[in-house]
Amino acid sequence: MKIGVLALQGAVSEHLAQLQQCGVTGRPVKTPADLAGLDGLVLPGGESTTIRKLLVRENLLAPLQELVKQGFPIFGTCAGLVLLAQPESLNGIKGTMIRNGFGRQRESFEADINVAGWSKPFHGVFIRAPYFETVGDAAKPLATLPDGRIVAAVQGNILVTAFHPELTADHRFHQYFIDQLVKTAS
Repeated sequence: MKIGVLALQGAVSEHLAQLQQCGVTGRPVKTPADLAGLDGLVLPGGESTTIRKLLVRENLLAPLQELVKQGFPIFGTCAGLVLLAQPESLNGIKGTMIRNGFGRQRESFEADINVAGWSKPFHGVFIRAPYFETVGDAAKPLATLPDGRIVAAVQGNILVTAFHPELTADHRFHQYFIDQLVKTAS
């Protein structure tokens, strides 16, 4: 099994390390040719406007839009969530998304999050994070904060988190992506 990690910006090496911990081969993706032979793709955090511009510059936006339409398994964290939620970008998950919803860089924080079906909370690292106020009918919230903000959701073969699971030693979200989305799509 091969999972690509978009390698234009963000915590690429950390996602690759998480995938390795899950027993799969991770591969950086910088060009459309790098998408060949993949079973899934991770879109890391960073700055969503910059990543979108880089996707256009590297001729990756249209191929990624096509993968989303085909139901290809994609896991987006933070800025990856933003790109997957924006209709003009990847349009992979429906809902009312608030970009930089928790404020500026200095308002970044960490919190334990209860995830649906998990017995132990997940420690989330939120850095200028987005969130969903609501998700569409086809989407399912996986985790919310006590105030109701949705910080993890799944829709079809799209998984998104507002936080950065790659910045923790806990690889349960990457394993969830592999087990629940990638393996079932194969």
